[in-house]
Amino acid sequence: MCGIVGYVGEQQASPLLMDSLKRLEYRGYDSAGIATLHEENITVWRSSGKLTNLQNVIAGAPMPGTVGIGHTRWATHGEPTEANAHPHRSGHLVLVHNGIIENYVELKHDLAGDGYEFQSETDSEVVAHLIHRWMAKGHGFQESVRLGLKDLAGSYAIVLLSEDAPGMLVAARAGCPLVVGLGDGDFFIASDIPAILHHTRKIIFLDDGETCTVANNQITITDLDGITREKTPTHIDWTPGMAEKEGYRHFMLKEIHEQPQVVLHTLMGRYNPEHGDAVLPDLGLNPDTIRNLTRLWLVACGTSWHSALIGKYLIETMAKLPVHVELGSEFRHRDSLLNKDDVVIGVSQSGETADTLAGTREATARGAHVIALCNSVGSTMTREADGILYTHAGPEIGVASTKAFMGQVTAFYLLALLLGRTRGAMTPEDGVAWCSHLAGIAPHIEHILATEPEIERIAGKYYRDSDALYLGRGLNFPIALEGALKLKEISYIHAEGYAAGEMKHGPIALIDRQMPVVVLAPRDHLYDKMVTAVREVKARNGLVVAIVTEGDDTIVDLADDVYRIPEVDPMFTPFLVTIPLQLLAYHIATLRGTDVDQPRNLAKSVTVE
Repeated sequence: MCGIVGYVGEQQASPLLMDSLKRLEYRGYDSAGIATLHEENITVWRSSGKLTNLQNVIAGAPMPGTVGIGHTRWATHGEPTEANAHPHRSGHLVLVHNGIIENYVELKHDLAGDGYEFQSETDSEVVAHLIHRWMAKGHGFQESVRLGLKDLAGSYAIVLLSEDAPGMLVAARAGCPLVVGLGDGDFFIASDIPAILHHTRKIIFLDDGETCTVANNQITITDLDGITREKTPTHIDWTPGMAEKEGYRHFMLKEIHEQPQVVLHTLMGRYNPEHGDAVLPDLGLNPDTIRNLTRLWLVACGTSWHSALIGKYLIETMAKLPVHVELGSEFRHRDSLLNKDDVVIGVSQSGETADTLAGTREATARGAHVIALCNSVGSTMTREADGILYTHAGPEIGVASTKAFMGQVTAFYLLALLLGRTRGAMTPEDGVAWCSHLAGIAPHIEHILATEPEIERIAGKYYRDSDALYLGRGLNFPIALEGALKLKEISYIHAEGYAAGEMKHGPIALIDRQMPVVVLAPRDHLYDKMVTAVREVKARNGLVVAIVTEGDDTIVDLADDVYRIPEVDPMFTPFLVTIPLQLLAYHIATLRGTDVDQPRNLAKSVTVE
């Protein structure tokens, strides 16, 4: 999604803005721009393409001023051109905007009738003209922002500068994230924490319908009626180094290698190995509610949806509780059977995913108990939920999620333990064994990471192919979906994940010598079924890349390439099968020369529908 930054302080704004925009590159963008205010004059520079293009544009053209705003755009209205890049100007004010204005056509027609001329194809320029019109009627800067926002339908995070108000920034949000950082005499505004983490870890999270004014070394937050709201800053535990590559070639590779720590951090203090219990007090659920629960809903998008599918397998198996897994983009647009006695868990790395957030809000409106399973402290979803289950993965910069997925999967294992033990579906002995298996996962992941060259070798054989099929069953079916998603996201190879039993219902028609088939076949109760699937692929001259358990001698004799994972209890294989698929996608992408951390057309957080 688009990136926003703003600065007010005593330092020159331009270099700070550029540095912050670089730290938001992982979100995905197609154009960029900055504006600074100096002696009641605003200077704006914009460029299509990467930030290096913007740097070249402003090289040798000083942009003085200690107040400024910046933006990286991900096109929704209008092509990625300089004219459509932000900031957008209307007279003496400029604006940057994330989100989608749903009624911009009507507003544009109305503004054109008042003589406003449009220089771009964006919906964002409408907002700038709308606020300027209120100022032209004699209203002050802050009041004009509030009045203009009342006319909007849709989502937005905006930050504005005005030549009539030197030394002031005005920001507001509705449906898109925006945070304010408090420094030492400096104030920062950003759409995501990593943009300003090098300057402060003292953060104020704006809520929907709030505006923020930074001026005269102080912050004022109000609602759209101008009524002041008191906000308490949150201290963010992430260190700046957590958002750096630390010697890795890409953020994605660094984050893949951080997954043993993610598992440990997500587990830490949350289970009792002696009694076989999980300790999750922030869920907001009492034991009687858990025991009487008849249905659980999991709402998610993309990679988070895959983790939710694993959660469904675990919870239904270990807690004997029916679970519905819903795509956030579909959930609130159909007449589901959700009722007030149900529990709904929204799964989102950022806690700002628009469709998932809309789904949890629908659940709240229907009286259900909502839990946010999230990685981002203070995000909108966590603030609105009745309960929280944090994953403690730290900031994830790579667009293709890896360690955040691992944190979500770990959280679902804890949740299955809690529900299973509380509902009496797991004995204390079952719980102790479960905890023991969880405690041993991180070393196994470290072992797999140490064999990365083996996976890189396999990648070298298949990176030129244009299609791939991923097959799995049971708990590993969602991992097949996730493996295929990772490959298509970062390498642009067409890849599909299927339940292996469905292969004969269509995908088998695609198999030939140019179609690698990645088979997830650890030794479990479905192993014989997977052997049959492999034989069917080979009978059609397909190429098989198999992920198997150490000691396998059946599939090893059939497959073209094999990667062996350590032997663990079959219920815990998703942890281990995931890693080689992430590394396979990564090394295929690097061999193809794609932009691994910033794949085309993708954004890190999808904060608009």
